Amino acid sequence: MADPTFRGVGVALITLFAPDGSVDVPGTVAHAQRLVDAGVRAVLVAGTTGEAETLEESEREELIAATRDALPDDVTVIAGASGSWARGAAARAVAARKAGADAVLVSPARAGVDQVALFSAVAEAVGDSSRVIGYHNPGPLGVPGIEVSALSDLPIGAVKDSSADPARLLHELSTWDGNVYVGSGALIALAGPVGATGALLAFANAEPETCIAAFGGDAKAQRSLADLVVEVRGSGLRAIKRAAAARYGVSDVLRLALR
Repeated sequence: MADPTFRGVGVALITLFAPDGSVDVPGTVAHAQRLVDAGVRAVLVAGTTGEAETLEESEREELIAATRDALPDDVTVIAGASGSWARGAAARAVAARKAGADAVLVSPARAGVDQVALFSAVAEAVGDSSRVIGYHNPGPLGVPGIEVSALSDLPIGAVKDSSADPARLLHELSTWDGNVYVGSGALIALAGPVGATGALLAFANAEPETCIAAFGGDAKAQRSLADLVVEVRGSGLRAIKRAAAARYGVSDVLRLALR
C-alpha cells in the first residue's frame, strides 16, 4: 500500500472516452502509466478532471482497480469520493478503498451539510483519517470551500487547494501542520519552494515534466505553462484534454459535452 501523503507532483487524471462516450479503461490506465514513467508520484482517478460526475459507480471502481493494478506499489493512487451527504461520501470512499485506492479526495457537500460530520463519516468509514484528503475548489464545484481556520477541526491528513490564491496557500502552510497539495497550474513554482508537500495537477496530463520542474522552483518552466493557464481559464477541462491529445495522441472526447 502506497503512502497516502505522497511528495512531489501528482496528476489529476483525465478519463479517456471512446467516441460513443464509453469509458476507455485500458487507454486511461496507459495514460496514467506514461505519466508515472515521466515522474509523477500520484494519480488521482475519478476526480473533477476525470469527469467524475458522469461516471457510474461501477465505472469508477473499475478505473480505480485497473489503475492500482497497473502502477508501481510506491505510486499513490487517490480516488475522488465526494458525495452530497455524509453517508453517500462514506460509502463511495469505502468502495474506492476496496477497489485499491490508497487515499480518497473529498470535497465539502452542498450548503447545509456540516463539514465536520461529513469528513468524520468518511474518516471513520475508511478507518484512517490520514487517507482522507479534503478538496478546496468552491468555484467550479458549486459547493462551499474549506476555510483555512477549519482545517484543524477536520479529520483529514491533507488538503488539495485549487483556489489559485497565493495568500491562502501561505496561510495554510503557516497555520496548519497537515499536508498541502496545490491544485493550480499557475502556482506550482511558488508551492514547492515555500513548503507545500506536493501538487495534484490537471496540467500534468499534458506537461508532466514541466510541472515537476516548476514544483522544484524552475521559474522558466512555470512561465512556459502560461498559454495553458490562459486556455484552461477560458475553456476549462476541454483545454486539458486537447493539450493531452496534442502531446500524446489520446482521445479528447469530453463526456460532459455528449448528448
